[in-house]
Amino acid sequence: MKIFLNYLNDYKILIILWISFGLINIFIGFLYQLPLESFILWFSICGFISIIAGIFHFNQYYRKYKNLIMLQKQTQVELEALHSPRNLIESEYQILVKELNAAFFQLENKKIQNEEELLDYFTMWVHQIKVPISALYLILQDEDNDISAEMGEQLFKIEQYVEMILQYIRLESVSTDYQFQNIDLDSVIREIIKKHAPIFIRKKLSIQYKETNQKILTDSKWLAFVLEQILSNALKYTNAGTISIYFEDNAIVIKDTGIGIRPEDIPRIGEKNFTGFTGRKHKSASGMGLYLSKQILKQLGHKLEIESELYQGTTVKIIFET
Repeated sequence: MKIFLNYLNDYKILIILWISFGLINIFIGFLYQLPLESFILWFSICGFISIIAGIFHFNQYYRKYKNLIMLQKQTQVELEALHSPRNLIESEYQILVKELNAAFFQLENKKIQNEEELLDYFTMWVHQIKVPISALYLILQDEDNDISAEMGEQLFKIEQYVEMILQYIRLESVSTDYQFQNIDLDSVIREIIKKHAPIFIRKKLSIQYKETNQKILTDSKWLAFVLEQILSNALKYTNAGTISIYFEDNAIVIKDTGIGIRPEDIPRIGEKNFTGFTGRKHKSASGMGLYLSKQILKQLGHKLEIESELYQGTTVKIIFET
């Protein structure tokens, strides 16, 4: 109905002209006192012809409209399916549309190419920077004092930030793919705990880990990155007590006894560059880790929930949709 009303509006001038000519014809007939039957016959013939012509014309109008709507979702090759132009103006519009479409796809391909080149560069850079980081780890192994332990922890943070750069570039890339498979959740968690063990020891924090015995359909690499970011945050903001990891209500839970988060900050956690009150107290916080985590979980089809109370600890849940 909306299309039909738009059709009437588009051709209202022709319709008004047709009605005007009919009224003029009636007026002339009235002046010359022509029989009424001639007017009825004239209106019947003209009305019938107009209705038939209008039906065919509206059908063309409707098909053209639907064709243009479909073309909005089609590719450059399918653009050749444009209807044949009815006049010079439509022909010029089609030429313009095809030129703009070709330019758009050229820019899109260039963008993908640039992203791939950027990703290749950062991938190479990350692997190269890990060589001196590994060398420094080996050097620090020969030292056993508070300074070397502190340097080792700082090196670990540098390694995490380097990995975060790579994951950020991958996440923003249109060519990023996800490999979903059933993974052993405990294997992923144990590997992350092992990686962060020196920080637990240095900060004298205990960990309570209860095996989940769960198989989860997800991308192991991306999920491991998210779990690592959450555990790193728990370690960063917990100075005493315990960090607990367990599975509950179809969710992996990481709970700490740290400084917590203000209630008004919780809804904004995961926004780009948002750090909140807790982040402002720790000048090194950027909020990028949780931003990436939230975006990744969205792509994986999982949910992130955070419960916290200031100075009472934080509970983070990754909920796996059933």
